[in-house]
Amino acid sequence: MEFSLFAHMERLDPQTPHQALYGEFIELCQLADQGGMRAIWTGEHHAMEFTIAPNPFLSIVDLAHHTKNVKLGTGTVVAPFWHPIKLAGEAAATDLMTGGRLELGMARGAYTYEAERLMPGMDAFTAGQMLRETAPLLRKLWQGDCAHEGDFYQFPSTTSSPKPLQSDGPPIWIAARDPNSHEFAVKNAFNVQVTPLWQGMSEIESLMARFEASVISQEVKRPKIMLLHHTYVARDSADLEQAAKELQRYYCYFGAWFQNKRPVTQGLIDPLSDQEIDANSMMAPENLLRDLTIGTKMQVIDKLKRYEDLGYDEFSFWIDSGMNSDRKKASLHRFIDDVMPHFNR
Repeated sequence: MEFSLFAHMERLDPQTPHQALYGEFIELCQLADQGGMRAIWTGEHHAMEFTIAPNPFLSIVDLAHHTKNVKLGTGTVVAPFWHPIKLAGEAAATDLMTGGRLELGMARGAYTYEAERLMPGMDAFTAGQMLRETAPLLRKLWQGDCAHEGDFYQFPSTTSSPKPLQSDGPPIWIAARDPNSHEFAVKNAFNVQVTPLWQGMSEIESLMARFEASVISQEVKRPKIMLLHHTYVARDSADLEQAAKELQRYYCYFGAWFQNKRPVTQGLIDPLSDQEIDANSMMAPENLLRDLTIGTKMQVIDKLKRYEDLGYDEFSFWIDSGMNSDRKKASLHRFIDDVMPHFNR
């Protein structure tokens, strides 16, 4: 099993300047590169200080100048926000500028808050259908002279300019949860990204079962599957307890953004009170200790071994957590130094 880092700028209050947050983001990515991780993933989000990432291609091109070895992936672009010709061209240019290091992760999008601002009225089903129309077009546009008449996009013969540096184009990854998404990805020879969020081992097993069922039913070559999960390698039990409380707060804010019911000012959602956070029993620290990839060194190793035994090809260390930069870096250092050597990569 290989390892990667999933990271963004993030802030829950306006105190830290964006410039400082970006510097911390670069430091984490350099640590992942120097530590031998396979890839860095960073995504697309709009008008949210919770996850600051308006265009992953910009971040990736800059990261190419700060790193040497890692692949640089979009985790993920929101397909409905992109015309296929524009996405094919910008991805190809990014692949060219990074020396062929781009990997293209795609999703339908998760936050209603973003969709109602960029594409008012779009529902989750429509977003999924737009993703499924766009993704297969990219390889055709990279190959060239692609004309298309679809439900959402129509265009005459078109060739991506520039073309990607990688001969077959960047590897494409699809964020999948339901069986139909797995079947779509596998049928088109796309790799698969999955995240169980806070739902624990049963969901991790279920996501793999959906993937394997799609491979078997379609009798095709097995693509790769990556597990994205919140991760923290604790120094000791007190450090672990603190991490669980911090992740409790993170997931309560995650849920508030997802529900899209609280007021937002200057890109920041109205603060949650301690009482509101403590009242969310689903996100109780004891549940997160059980269900996330957090623990002391050996506890994390044991969890990762279970994922490897299930057949996951890559594990992505999701570091967004609301923690300060020093705590993030310390955990990532311990993961690289104390956890990764226990796996053949």
